[in-house]
Amino acid sequence: MADPLKYKRILLKLSGEALAGPNGYNIDPLILEQYAKEIKQVVDMGVQVAVVIGGGNIFRGVSGERSGIDRVQGDYMGMLATVINAMALQSAFEKQGMYTRVMSAIKMEQICEPYVRRRAIRHLEKGRIVIFGAGTGNPYFTTDSTAALRANEIEADVVLKGTKVDGVYTADPVKDKTATRYTHITFQDVYEKKLSVMDLTAFTLCQENNLPIIVFNMNETGSLLRLAQGEDVGTLITVDLPEQAS
Repeated sequence: MADPLKYKRILLKLSGEALAGPNGYNIDPLILEQYAKEIKQVVDMGVQVAVVIGGGNIFRGVSGERSGIDRVQGDYMGMLATVINAMALQSAFEKQGMYTRVMSAIKMEQICEPYVRRRAIRHLEKGRIVIFGAGTGNPYFTTDSTAALRANEIEADVVLKGTKVDGVYTADPVKDKTATRYTHITFQDVYEKKLSVMDLTAFTLCQENNLPIIVFNMNETGSLLRLAQGEDVGTLITVDLPEQAS
């Protein structure tokens, strides 16, 4: 029987593009509502939930650079986009009756709290969802890196990367119909096979701190709940495979 609380504290990483829905930009209210309902299911079980959200549906620093915007300036613009998404998530969560806090790496006290590690942990202990905005507060770091950093800081049990695919495949499943999904793979194998999971900084930070990553399809109804209950959902990435663990 699956453990009803295999993961007691999770860090959920969502891309900004995921909030855009089919149109590819802005914020889709139906997606917001769907994600809020999915997350409420695990919160009601007693799982402590922190969220890192990207900003690619509004602005991406790298694309801004191609448009002639300075890289550092563009990265800060991208951080502000993540705060907009964080506020949208907060509104959607609260409509479902959940208590939330948005914490920003860049001070903007009128709309969210400044990030303080001990305060974030206390919010989680009180059953509040903590949404981390503005990335790490520094240019040249992605929201993947933010997710890995914050997960380690708050001592999360796992990083859950919610995507539009149901895990990590041997090849791009859209381009290669023979591609198969890994259920469990090591960090080292991901490196050697050059599989796309997270950026190298984020990935290494998780590996060095023995923090597992699960890549799963956030758009599949009930997948987050099943994952929290201990079912084999998506692809689990760990330092060792079970038979290799000491």
